[in-house]
Amino acid sequence: MLITVCELPDPPDQLTDAWGRLVAHVVDRNSELVLLPEMPFHPWLARSDQPSDAAWAQAIADHDAYQSRFAELGAATVIGSRPVLVDGHRRNEAFVWLEGHYHPAHHKYYLPDEEGWWEATWYGRGDKTFLAAPSPAGPTGMLVCTEVWFTQHARDYGKQGATLIATPRASEWSSRDAWLAGGRAAAVMAGAFSLSSNRGGRDDTGLRWGGLGWVVDPDGAVLATTSEDAPFATVDVDIDDAIEAKGTYPRYVKD
Repeated sequence: MLITVCELPDPPDQLTDAWGRLVAHVVDRNSELVLLPEMPFHPWLARSDQPSDAAWAQAIADHDAYQSRFAELGAATVIGSRPVLVDGHRRNEAFVWLEGHYHPAHHKYYLPDEEGWWEATWYGRGDKTFLAAPSPAGPTGMLVCTEVWFTQHARDYGKQGATLIATPRASEWSSRDAWLAGGRAAAVMAGAFSLSSNRGGRDDTGLRWGGLGWVVDPDGAVLATTSEDAPFATVDVDIDDAIEAKGTYPRYVKD
């Protein structure tokens, strides 16, 4: 299966151009699955500790606008996260867009709340439901950004037969090596391919985003990463490798 990961810029004017280049890359390589960063289609709201209903509504509208363009990516399945309202409450929703239909996966549960990442201030956590979502690659476990550090869920997804662990991120530059280590650990624990896409470049405040999207195999080997010079990476993975990995060390070891 041909899988594409990416890094996309934050400022809207740069995002418009980057989207066009991502579309061209995906179509040229006949990608079958595309992972997007965390809530990628609006400037990062959690930079501020002052939540705003109006700003959240605009972020939803911006994501609706790009979601309506997912068909530009050809027949590719699209995975990511986006802002939503659930019974009037703000949530960060992981999703799978498959054959033109939107499927919610779960609402981000583990929320940081500190300078630049005031997520718990902006939106509420989900109900701690981590069920693998359907995708053409098989069951897909969603670990949205911070969730990848709660490694028990990667192992649980592996027990559900997950072949992919998808981690949309919004993380900054100085921590990039640690994030890749977390993604590799998730792959090994689940016996699944670990995928991540992130914001890249700098936002309007000067924050340098970490970029470094990745594709990691079920034994933790890094197959591809993105960079500022190469913001898109497509890898042809054999899903059978993830199926077979479930019976090998350390996945077979009982809790």
